[in-house]
Amino acid sequence: MPEIIEIPIELTRFQLPQALQARLQFLLDRQDEGNTLSQAERQEAEGLVELAEFLSLLRLRSTRVMQQG
Repeated sequence: MPEIIEIPIELTRFQLPQALQARLQFLLDRQDEGNTLSQAERQEAEGLVELAEFLSLLRLRSTRVMQQG
């Protein structure tokens, strides 16, 4: 018998907060313009990208579950 998992509807709206999205965009724009990011800036950008991807995956899975239920 399949296990039932309840997912709060709020998860379908998870996204990177605007301030973090703006910071990530700033870092990516600097890199695209040919500026070298410091090691700390690269790590920050990589962490923000990973967080954004995780939230997108969580949102996608939540949406699928809501549509199936």
